[in-house]
Amino acid sequence: MSAKVKSVRTFDTQSWIRHLPKAELHLHLEGTIAPETLVELSRHKNAAPLTLDAARALYQYKDFTGFMLAFKAITERLRTPDDYELTAYRMIEALAAQGVVHAEVYVSVGVVYYWRRIEFEPLFEGMERGRIRGEREFGVSVVWIFDAVRHFGPEEAARVFNKAAELKQQHPSIIGIGIGGDERRTGAGPFRELYAEAKKNGLHLTAHAGETVGPEGIWSALNIGAERIGHALTAGRDDDLVEVLATRQVPVEICITSNLRTGCCARLEDHPVRNYFENGLMVTLNSDDPALFGSDLCAEYCLAHTEFHLALEHLRELAGNSIEASFLPPGKKLELLQRVEQYPSPLEK
Repeated sequence: MSAKVKSVRTFDTQSWIRHLPKAELHLHLEGTIAPETLVELSRHKNAAPLTLDAARALYQYKDFTGFMLAFKAITERLRTPDDYELTAYRMIEALAAQGVVHAEVYVSVGVVYYWRRIEFEPLFEGMERGRIRGEREFGVSVVWIFDAVRHFGPEEAARVFNKAAELKQQHPSIIGIGIGGDERRTGAGPFRELYAEAKKNGLHLTAHAGETVGPEGIWSALNIGAERIGHALTAGRDDDLVEVLATRQVPVEICITSNLRTGCCARLEDHPVRNYFENGLMVTLNSDDPALFGSDLCAEYCLAHTEFHLALEHLRELAGNSIEASFLPPGKKLELLQRVEQYPSPLEK
């Protein structure tokens, strides 16, 4: 008799994660630009365009300060509306390939104003063209968060936030404001009045906090009204803060690979993402600056699964968190949450 061979279907975890509907809430537009795209942009306007090796050299850094300088060097290469259009379009294309259904993207308006001293509106028009084309072709909704650089001070931040309020009247895609930059030099406190004004102008409030300083940075961000906390890496050092974040369900925008690559977290096993999840915080996973960190959102979900032993159903919960923590209107949230809930479980695949 011939032996019967039983067919065994293997489960593809990476594919399941890739197709899981999810949102990205902590993503910098400029940090999505791959070296190859930077070379392409340089060919449009330079007599001596970048080589790929020269472009890749811009992405090299050793610590958080070096990362900020690399980010600045890349941003300075974006010079025309067409550059921003291509960057936004390519970003959305990459997001769609990862199962992202919605993204809330930081734009470094503070860098444009302070370092480059040029008008932002023409650049934003290019960015909007890329967003509209990308949304139409790939079905990913995108909104913008205008980011100020905290160590440039409140006066420069006011320019960014006022521009957000002004442009929001014609562009509903502008959803909020935030402060990035170096917490070690400037805390959140000096921006309290600006945040109150931004809220009056209908803008949502975010803040990078607890990335390079201790829990006091997160407390300060909460005290000025931040609705979401970017990174919150050091919250675990303060039990009272963890309890407040869990009780209030303040979303935390966790960026595991980012924290490792910038040296803010010394070792993978020291990262608090699993602890936060177990303590009931509203954890969301994000890629931050994928081109600079060699990761993307799918890789962050895979990392949470393989290194922090979060089950696939836990990842579904994180995907749901990303929708719930977004600034989408309630009806759209409900629609996307239903897509997450209806996504087949591993046993159904």
